[in-house]
Amino acid sequence: MIIKKPRRHHDYADREIDCQEAMEPGFQAIVDCMVDAGWTRGEVMRSLRRLIASDNMTQKENAKVEAQIVIARAIAP
Repeated sequence: MIIKKPRRHHDYADREIDCQEAMEPGFQAIVDCMVDAGWTRGEVMRSLRRLIASDNMTQKENAKVEAQIVIARAIAP
């Protein structure tokens, strides 16, 4: 599967819409595979929301740890 790239490397007005459009075929393929495996569409959507929430939490915690490392290095002799 070829994923469409952003029109520009920098931010632009429709960048998130372009990202959603680029993601749509892969997203649909994942959902279809999960449903074919026996999961309901509702289960798949709820699980995806939980995965997104978990990833967001992980990213926040990683950022906190990285900040603590930078501070520790800055005050270390």
